[in-house]
Amino acid sequence: MEKITEKILLEKSAPKTNKLEQIKSLNLSRMSLKSDDLPVPLLSKLCSLEQLDLSGNMLQEIPRGLCLPCLKILNCSNNDMEDVVSLEAMRNIEELRLEDNLYLTVNDEHKVIFLLPKLRMFNGKDISSTAHHIRHGSTEILRKRVIGVWERSFSLPDPITKQCLAAVEKRFVNAACTQIKYGPNSLSEYTKWRVEMIAKEYLKSLTCTEEEDKVIDTTPTKENEAPTEKKTHDLGGNSITSPQKRTRNNSEVAAEASPRKSSRLTSAASDEASPRKSTRVSTPQKTDPTLSSPRKHTRMTNVDTPEGSPRKSSRLENISQKGASKTESPRKATKSIISTPTSRPAKCESPRKAAKDQTTAQQSKQKTAKTENNTPRKTASAKRKVSQEPVSLQPFHVLQCHSRQDSPDDFSTQLWACAFEPPQEGGGDGGISGGSRAVATCGGETLCVIDCESGHVLKKYKVPGEEFFSLAWSTVLMSRTGGSARPCNILAAGGKRGLVKLIHPRVNLAFGEFRASRRAISIMRFSPRNATFLFTGTYENKIFLWDIGELDRDYNFKTSKLLVLETGSTPLHLSLLPTSPDTHLLSGCDDGLYIFDIQLSKNTQKRNEEMEIVFPIYKKKDKKNTYRTIDGLSFLSDDIVASKSHMQGSIYLWSWSATRASCNGKKKEVPAVVLAELQWSSTDIPYLSLGTCPGYGYVVCGDEQGRLWMYHITDTMMENFKSGKTISATEVLEWPSPVRAGMGALEGPSINSIAMDPDLRYLVALTDKNMAVVWKRESQ
Repeated sequence: MEKITEKILLEKSAPKTNKLEQIKSLNLSRMSLKSDDLPVPLLSKLCSLEQLDLSGNMLQEIPRGLCLPCLKILNCSNNDMEDVVSLEAMRNIEELRLEDNLYLTVNDEHKVIFLLPKLRMFNGKDISSTAHHIRHGSTEILRKRVIGVWERSFSLPDPITKQCLAAVEKRFVNAACTQIKYGPNSLSEYTKWRVEMIAKEYLKSLTCTEEEDKVIDTTPTKENEAPTEKKTHDLGGNSITSPQKRTRNNSEVAAEASPRKSSRLTSAASDEASPRKSTRVSTPQKTDPTLSSPRKHTRMTNVDTPEGSPRKSSRLENISQKGASKTESPRKATKSIISTPTSRPAKCESPRKAAKDQTTAQQSKQKTAKTENNTPRKTASAKRKVSQEPVSLQPFHVLQCHSRQDSPDDFSTQLWACAFEPPQEGGGDGGISGGSRAVATCGGETLCVIDCESGHVLKKYKVPGEEFFSLAWSTVLMSRTGGSARPCNILAAGGKRGLVKLIHPRVNLAFGEFRASRRAISIMRFSPRNATFLFTGTYENKIFLWDIGELDRDYNFKTSKLLVLETGSTPLHLSLLPTSPDTHLLSGCDDGLYIFDIQLSKNTQKRNEEMEIVFPIYKKKDKKNTYRTIDGLSFLSDDIVASKSHMQGSIYLWSWSATRASCNGKKKEVPAVVLAELQWSSTDIPYLSLGTCPGYGYVVCGDEQGRLWMYHITDTMMENFKSGKTISATEVLEWPSPVRAGMGALEGPSINSIAMDPDLRYLVALTDKNMAVVWKRESQ
């Protein structure tokens, strides 16, 4: 007679129900059960089971193939367990008991901690610190030693055949397991187990062949000629080793490290082993282009826009067709970098300067830089002369690197935030791409790092079920042997799960995470003065200031909460004063712009706003709109702020110092001292963010038709601002209309976010239709 039947499961379940799918807790303890007595097909129907008690039985292992996706608490104490590897399928377990299993050793304890990435309570004890070292620190050390064994004594066979490769793998694994010693002798079995795993992963990474990628060349050759397709291979490009396995186990982050070596644009493949694959929808004429939280609840597995999120997915269906002001017309690229329909109009309100003018502008900039180098800096953000000549940008790459399941047909994933990697002057890890040409982008369940020059997706991190809304870079100190420290660029990202993921992209390591909120993270910013200070705006209508601390050589860190700022509505943008980033924080929210005193010398940890900045557009409020949603905010200089309100149809430039000076210390609402108004698109699409490049005096904002409105604000203009003066766009760059084979030209989507590197060599625009567009400044 079967010991486990559907009737028994229903009798021993809670809450009481007549459906297996609704059982949340199950007690099967002390029933003399053996492993063969657990029917996998029947138990697999318990799709909502969260707690399972199997204590006091005679189980030797958990049956292979048993998957309980919602199981969080498992009690297998007082059994005859001999193997813990079978627990790997239950990756969501948070609490586990294995006491009184006589055959289990400390090696098995380490194995189960490694295999269960969410495990935090083991045999009634909190193992967070130990687990962090097992999953990250020791794994990284073993990985380096495994690579050392390979580089000293092994190489790939030539030619690579299955038989030869198997022989090399056997010798390599045996050598690694024999030569590598780490930790106490009592853990030698676990060490050998991990070394074998890492060695096989490393060898596989050296020999894996990516699937053939479709290459779409849309560079026009002859009139009416169809785009050509080419195919490329990338042999051995993947340098992933244990970090990929580790990050998947610990943080559910899949990472891909090596740049793609294709010469043209590639279409996304569905190969799960190569998460970096991206689809490009345009081709430049160059030959070298191409690592836990909600806007719905945490069980959400798709990347649809969650309910209550400011990123309203419904806007995709109802994009306003209102045109921009007639005084601004999009311009047409002078080079044929991306194929466009011949019937598309191309007007340019501001004609481009000749090459000679551009050279003059470059020389002017170089002279300015030279002068500044000889002048002592008075502040952390010294004033910089803004070039009088506008720059000229050309569309360079269009990538689809955030596709769900790497599908080239995904044009619905919305991309929300992008930021360039900060440059390092020396002594650090040098960045990913040797300067400020690496940009991080986030959208859906993926986070990408792109080389803007080549168009390679250098890194790609995937967290199934997540939807990333924001990211931020910082340069922190990491301790080294001997007590010294070196700076390294890390990336923080967060979204609907309310978890902050911490990643060191250069070594391809998602090294940690912490919970910043019970609800989704909407925005985050690192402090430029205190590199470990991270501000996170959340859907709790709060902003938290965290200190993540410095990193030790095993990537251990300690997070502490420093401040809680009450915003009253969802924070959408955060800006710190360029000259004193440790005194005040500007927060653009769903119902206004608020200023917070963030000085830590004051004892109050929880704070309300010091004042609210109000704008002239608020006076136009009606029953349908208050115009108080601040969906664009950034400093253009040490004093001038660019901001906009939803449905404003323009962008305000206002003075921070003059506005603050007008506050008498008692008023909560302070009118902004508006210097000028930039004419912009008359769209009703919300959350189209603007970007600024202070060194070149540029404000850029995209619209609902894929265009970029560029405003070159020179020193002369800043000195002669008149309140209320309307300034037309210097140039409106038209959507490049990339072409995909069989689909024709893609229409302009909404531009959600803009980022420019400090030298304005590249501009990156993110869209709500899974396309990241890289624009490049024309050579001078």
